[in-house]
Amino acid sequence: MLAFVFIAMYAIGLDLHRITLGALIIALGLLVDDAIIAIEMMVVKMEQGWDRVKAASFAWTSTAFPMLTGTLVTAAGFLPIGFANSSVGEYAGGIFWVVAIALVASWFVAVIFTPYLGMKLLPDFAAKMAKKHGHGIHDDPNAIYHTPLYERFRALVRFCVRWRGLTIIATVLIFAGSIVGFGRVQQQFFPLSERPELFFQMRLPEGTAIGVTEATAKEAERLLAGDDDVATYTTYIGQGSPRFWLGLNPQLPNEAFAEIVIVAKGVEERERIKARIEKALSGGALSEARVRVDRFNFGPPVGFPVQFRIVGPDPDAVRRLAYEVRDVMRANPNVVDPHLDWNEKTPSISLSVDQERARALGLNVSDIAQSLQTLISGAPVTVVRDGTERVQVLARAVAEERLDLARLPDLTITTRGGIAVPLAQVARIDYGHEEPILWRRNRDMAITARADIVDGMQAPDVTNQIWPALKDIRDKLEPGYRLEIGGAIEESQKGNASIFALFPIMVIVMLTILMIQLQSFSRLILVFLTAPLGIVGASLALNVFDRPFGFVALLGLIALAGMIMRNTVILVDQIETDVAGGLARREAIVEATVRRARPVILTALAAILAMIPLSRSAFWGPMAITIKGGLFVATFLTLLFLPALYALWFRKHLAERGGAEEEEAAEEVQGTLPLPIAAE
Repeated sequence: MLAFVFIAMYAIGLDLHRITLGALIIALGLLVDDAIIAIEMMVVKMEQGWDRVKAASFAWTSTAFPMLTGTLVTAAGFLPIGFANSSVGEYAGGIFWVVAIALVASWFVAVIFTPYLGMKLLPDFAAKMAKKHGHGIHDDPNAIYHTPLYERFRALVRFCVRWRGLTIIATVLIFAGSIVGFGRVQQQFFPLSERPELFFQMRLPEGTAIGVTEATAKEAERLLAGDDDVATYTTYIGQGSPRFWLGLNPQLPNEAFAEIVIVAKGVEERERIKARIEKALSGGALSEARVRVDRFNFGPPVGFPVQFRIVGPDPDAVRRLAYEVRDVMRANPNVVDPHLDWNEKTPSISLSVDQERARALGLNVSDIAQSLQTLISGAPVTVVRDGTERVQVLARAVAEERLDLARLPDLTITTRGGIAVPLAQVARIDYGHEEPILWRRNRDMAITARADIVDGMQAPDVTNQIWPALKDIRDKLEPGYRLEIGGAIEESQKGNASIFALFPIMVIVMLTILMIQLQSFSRLILVFLTAPLGIVGASLALNVFDRPFGFVALLGLIALAGMIMRNTVILVDQIETDVAGGLARREAIVEATVRRARPVILTALAAILAMIPLSRSAFWGPMAITIKGGLFVATFLTLLFLPALYALWFRKHLAERGGAEEEEAAEEVQGTLPLPIAAE
């Protein structure tokens, strides 16, 4: 089966990486479900005295298509991430394809290969009974469901069916409590990576010479020299590192920027290096630069986790508003180094050419600009060969003249007639400050106040703490100006929007599949009403294990709905089969729930156990906790809530079999919760 999955992955161009490997682990817990259901049905029939071939045939005819429905519904639960038109869809879209391929393959194996294995490997129960009783048919085919454990479970189901209103109200209250509990769960976009690298970034004032930047980088390297926790490091001056990691946010070339990529010997060593660097910085090291020491993050690039963007037409006005936003951010103890992405204004020099004087001397603006370019930056005059290399030679003024601002007015401009004219005679020199860089967003001026967060906090939580404090600034914004949330929350909203946009398609696909199998709107609604039950266990598990709810956990919650409905389809199909076989609907509800409890619980446990290896993963952990908790609680709620809901929905038809009302009423009187109830 896995071989088929790998072949299909190769055919559609999916590589084996973190996402697809995690999807395979998720699929391992789901792809055995169909096999469990088929084998369980064979075992039941063989325990009742059927021969192997007949039991295998019955397993195929009775479970194949309900299993296919459940398989397709489970796969459809992952559909939104597979087609999400966003960066998170690009990042995690492989989950859907791998899980869908694995589940479909598992169904084919379960209905074709598994019955064959059952015929070859399962013990011959009929032969054992023939030896014991003299014939292969069990005296009571339903005896296996009359053990003390089954009888107590039957009594519990009868209680829920009888007191269906109370059962449904209790379930709704539990569900409401879980929604309240979700409010206590920390929010997250994507978690920190477990890679051992650190980013050590230094940003000096705009206009800083690259030589000064290099000297700062060398000073930073001295902080790392001799550190036993450092495996290696690479320094980039004037630019950032290449994008060797999907979540890496590339830096634009800038002579005032340097970056050191530190590779630690492990995750614990990474944290110690980070702590030592931060301690050195707090002691005054690299005070001339804005320094950031950051880890890798899973998911698409975000940049700084907390960001607030001020958009408007006037750069001075948006900068003034950005300063106010930055001051509010500074008041929050959970943010680190709030600053503006425009940085501070830098000194500037501007020339205003006196056109009349310049024309009188035979000069124009182009001549003056070209002369200054030659004097200050240099102009190519020739090329010198050095072996096989061609070296360009530049001519420019000596350093004393071109680097001394006080001597700038004395720079000489040569006219076309060969006359040397001081720059001050043809131009006025103005000294001031200007923006080093202007960022635009959708063609509007946009300045971003951004910050890191203290360890242990989540970016959405910190952003939501700051946002109410910005109300006064938002209220006084003039027309044409707006304040927006950026950072992790914005990217999370984009990702969630791309997922929710596909919800209608997912629901339509699920409805279509379920309608083909159930052929009833009533039963379809019953199946759908069990889907949200996963929230109960997910909320409880995330709170108990103190895990944040992020994008990956959201995928787990969506997929959980498909897993729950898969079990519900099997249960509803069994109820309808029993009704068609002559049982009164009330008894069919109880007996079908009892008979299908074992395969439903086994398939749920298989999926839960498959999540254990992922639980400690920084990336997959929240999803694994969500699925484990949600599926565990939802499985037991489904076995109690669905019979009650089914009985309430068909309350006018519970006693459709003629003459059964009195028997069922008597059975209900006997059906007290603590005692086992004899089967009718």
